[in-house]
Parts: sequence; structure tokens; C-alpha cells
Amino acid sequence: ALFFCFCIFFLATERKEEASAAENPSRGPQGKPGERSSILYSAGQFFFEYLVVVSLKKTPDGRYEPKITYQFPKRENLLKGQKEEEERLLQAIPLFCFPDGNNWAPVTEFTSETFSFVLTNVDGSRKIGYCRRLLPSGRGVRLPEVFCIISCLGCFGLFSKILDEVEKRRQISMAVIYPFMQGLRESPFPAPGKTVTIKSFIPESGTELIELTRPVDAHLEHVEFQALLQRLSPHLILHIFASAVLERRLIFLAEELSVLSQCIHAVAALLYPFTWAHTYIPVVPECLLDTVCCPTPFMVGIQMRHLERVLDQPMEEALIVDLCEGKMLRVVGDEEEILPIKLQNEMLTSLNRHNNNNNVHTSEQVNALVSEAFVQFFVRMVGHYASHIKWSKNGSGTFQERAFCKAIASKTNRKFVKKFVKTNMFSLFIEEAEKSRIPQEGKW
Repeated sequence: ALFFCFCIFFLATERKEEASAAENPSRGPQGKPGERSSILYSAGQFFFEYLVVVSLKKTPDGRYEPKITYQFPKRENLLKGQKEEEERLLQAIPLFCFPDGNNWAPVTEFTSETFSFVLTNVDGSRKIGYCRRLLPSGRGVRLPEVFCIISCLGCFGLFSKILDEVEKRRQISMAVIYPFMQGLRESPFPAPGKTVTIKSFIPESGTELIELTRPVDAHLEHVEFQALLQRLSPHLILHIFASAVLERRLIFLAEELSVLSQCIHAVAALLYPFTWAHTYIPVVPECLLDTVCCPTPFMVGIQMRHLERVLDQPMEEALIVDLCEGKMLRVVGDEEEILPIKLQNEMLTSLNRHNNNNNVHTSEQVNALVSEAFVQFFVRMVGHYASHIKWSKNGSGTFQERAFCKAIASKTNRKFVKKFVKTNMFSLFIEEAEKSRIPQEGKW
């Protein structure tokens, strides 16, 4: 069952099999493989698909197994294909809410933590799980539980605030959570920079008005670059970026689930306006550690306690990053030479400036400044792509790769671009550009 679950949700998105849309006519719009789907950021969508509570249940051998003990909403009258998809989704969720394995013991104290995971379907569409792991209120020893919100919408900061409200209500009663989530579900997802207000009644406190504001810059709303800058030097961040740009295998190690998910989302965001289109698992469950044996590109996060098991796996060349110590445990060896040295130095200067800039206070400012440095890299390297798409009379475009590369005057820049144009992320970007006469400049 675990292998089946893995195949359904974590096949690399370069697999372009036809999805089961024909038998699921009422499903929402799905993204194309590897595409930065617009539904992740579009206003008016449901905030979430499900809220589930995952609890640890004791097995006959004395260990604990994560199980869904609460689900909202309950879906009825689903078509066969929809029901099968829901069952696969609900089967996968517990693994990612408790990826640490099942060696747990009841405790009296537990610091709540927030993290997220990504489920990638075979058609390339992605669902995000936003998790708050906490200890239920009460006396004596207890086991932690996870409140998990499943959504197609990428906005970590906003969902963290929602989970704050869920946790506050959990300390009162599970019954107080339901009307809040129902009110949230009935509210439209706001447009960038806009606010939605949720009314919620709490016993002894009365009616509260909860304001949920979406960041102005939609492509950065699932990102916290500060988390990356706090753990890795700008020099190492550039090595990781260079490896990601060439779609290599990347393994990140940390003990805290929140650190893993924050840092991996940040690395993936450095690629904007391109999208990581391969296996992407910010937190790998213990039972799926053999993911690192995959011969295709991947970007995964693994808890530090599994380091020895990871190193013992028969894996191909991979970059292994220790987020605890801020160092590389394994490299390919050419990371310093991938990016053109002049642009690499400019980006390094920019990152060091942002890292040491005491005038930058908010995470939004850090996000904007860091993102700009990497977007400018792509503009300098491949920003001329639109002028090398040849349009036919019927409106379809054909990218002229050879002319595109020849147009680059710098030999070092051209050497890099010749490798980059062969990547899946560039191909998918160009495929979208060839479908429209409107250049994708708005993405930059």
C-alpha cells in the first residue's frame, strides 16, 4: 500500500501521462506537468479542500501508527474516480504528518511546530498540506496530534495564521474549530494584497473578527528566504541554486520539520519564473527514504536522524546539504563553475548586502530583495527568449534554440545557457510561451 501511495503522489512531474480527468468531470482545474499553475495563486478559490486531524494510535506490537481521526468536510456522492483519488489522498496524509516514524511515547510537554508538505499527482498537479503538530490540552502524559489543512493554494504565512486560530480553539474544544473552518470554507480566497474577514464565535470571548491578508507579491507568498539565509552562507546558497538550475539531485538535512519545509520551499522559489518540475518532497517520511535511490532529479528533505541510512543508500551523484551545521556533506565538485563567474559574484554581493542590511526588517522585504537578485540573473541569461520565437500564420510559435544561444555575446554565459536550455524547467516554460503571442514578461 505504501508503494502504491508513493507511486500515485510522488512520481516526478516530468511523467506526462494523461490524468483521470475524463472520469472526474467535476474536479477543479489541474496544472499541467511542471507548470506553475495559476490556481495556486488565483483569487476566489476555496481556501482549503480538507481539514484533518491525525492522531497516533497504538498497534498490537506497542508502537504507534498515525491515523486520521477527524475529517472536515465529509464528502458524499463522489464519482468513482473522485472517491478513489480521495482515498489515495487520505491514505498519504498521515505519513507526512508524522514522517518521523512510529517510535513515539506519551509526553507532558511538547512545543508545537508548523511545517508543510507537498503531494504531487501523476498529472503534475500539487496539493499542499499545512500542518500544526501540538499537544492536546489536558493533564498527564499525552500524545501529540497534527491538524493538517489540505489546499491547492500556496500561501504559507496565511495558513500559519489560520493554524494559530485552530490551535487556540483546540485548547478550548474540538467543537469550536468546526464553525471557524466552515466560515473559512465559505469565504473566497482573497486577491494579492487584499484581506478577507472571518467572523468566529468563541465561548467566553464572544464574536471575533479574524483578518487574513494575502501578500501583494503572489509568487513569494509561500516563501521565507530568511530561513535559508539564517542557516546557509550566500556562497553555499549559490552552489545549491546552481545545482537546482541544472536539475540535479538535492538532499537537505535538518531535524526540525519546519526548517526542512521552509528551506526547501525557499530553494524552489529561487528558480522563479521557472518551476522545479521533478520529484519534490520537502519532508520525506521514514518509510520512503529509498527515494534517494531515484535516478531522476529530486529535491527532498530528510530528518538528520536518518543521515546514516541515507548515506548507506546506493544513490547516484547528489548534493547533500546539512542545514543544522550550514555545510555541504556531499558535492559533485563543479558547483563553483556552473554559473558564469561575473554574474555569480554580482549575486554574491547582492546576497551579502541583503544579509547584512540592518535596515531590512520584514520578511516581505527580504523576500523581495533576494528574489530580485535571482530574477535578474535569469533576465540577463535568457530574457531575450521572446524575440527568438517564430510565429506561424495560425498563431503557433516555434522556439529557435540555436539562434537564441548564438545571440549571447559572452562565451561563459553562452556555455551556461546551452546547458540550461536542455532542462525540463526551461522546456516547460518555452512550451507555454509558444502557445501565446503575449510574452511571459509579466512573470519576470
